[in-house]
Amino acid sequence: MHKISSKYQTKNQVNSSDLESVLDASGLLSEQMKLSPENKKTESKRGRQVISQRTNSLLGVQIVSSGSYVPDNVVTNQDLQERFGFDPEWIEQRTGILERRHAPPEMATSDLCYEAALKAIRAARVSPEDIDLLIVGTFTPDFQCPSVACLVQDRLGLDAPAIDLQAACAGFMYALVTAAQYVATGNSKLALVIGGDCNSRIVNPEDRRVAPLFGDGAGAVLLAKGDPHQGLTCYQTGSDGSGCSLLDRPSGGTRNPATAEDIKAGRHFLNMDGRSVFKWAVRTVADSIDLMLTKTGMSVHDVDLFLMHQANIRIIDSACEQLGIPQEKVFNNLDKYGNTSGGSIPIVLDEAFNAGLINRGDTILLSGFGAGLAWGTGLFRW
Repeated sequence: MHKISSKYQTKNQVNSSDLESVLDASGLLSEQMKLSPENKKTESKRGRQVISQRTNSLLGVQIVSSGSYVPDNVVTNQDLQERFGFDPEWIEQRTGILERRHAPPEMATSDLCYEAALKAIRAARVSPEDIDLLIVGTFTPDFQCPSVACLVQDRLGLDAPAIDLQAACAGFMYALVTAAQYVATGNSKLALVIGGDCNSRIVNPEDRRVAPLFGDGAGAVLLAKGDPHQGLTCYQTGSDGSGCSLLDRPSGGTRNPATAEDIKAGRHFLNMDGRSVFKWAVRTVADSIDLMLTKTGMSVHDVDLFLMHQANIRIIDSACEQLGIPQEKVFNNLDKYGNTSGGSIPIVLDEAFNAGLINRGDTILLSGFGAGLAWGTGLFRW
């Protein structure tokens, strides 16, 4: 359990133009950045044009605790072979996934999120009455309305505003940054942030290109005020709506309400252009991580642990190879759970923390990316 700091900072949100002074004051600015004015141009260390140069910093915030939950039902690659004729070796070689979890019929996204939240609350040894904000990152809600967040708020008995935030596999990063704004500005003393999805309900179980990739699960963290050097030393959230059709559900919204014909044709299921998404994801992860390191004057060796969205091991390995990230600094669990979308980062974070891989003062790199297209990458000082 982490002790909640009583220290407060008068100005918590910092624009990228002021980032150098903040890092210097907290002891995170390298000598090279101090001595080399040209580094202020934040040119990519790999000589490439990154997606965007806009970054921000949000300090004075800490993660107090974490928790995660996955259903008991394990679905292996061999199970998929027996049921649908999928090739287990192909799945493993192309994705790194060996198994995933599927929720039983009576369980929905809010149930996954509720269980993860309970674990985070117990780990922090706080009362639900202390929580004054709830944000859930999900794109597989129980209903179009009410929100998953309101369902979880009711079950936990919270006296707090509760909202869903939809950014697909980047949902947790967006929710984390949003909640951190409330905490940093004093508008929340203890915020509950959850990322969770029940993906088995939105994929065509017979689609060998999509179904094997996804699993169900949720993760949660509690945010509170921290020391001035804790929090997001540098982060970027971004979007590229021109790629919206690369990963979408064509039917079921107000643009194309689902008809009997759509459902028969499977247009209400998740659709993905795998090759294009793969190329975009590798470029986005590598470029956004490179930008974080360049803006802070850090190297991959200054980061204690890299926790990336658990979508595909080939995406993670390709980005790490481009950036020269040692494998021992990367923690993965997608072989057990597959892509849990909004649950991916908080689940891998929770498991890494419980494995003793995250300690006070560590710098953790978090990166989420997915449908939208949207992404969120940040350096978090624990």
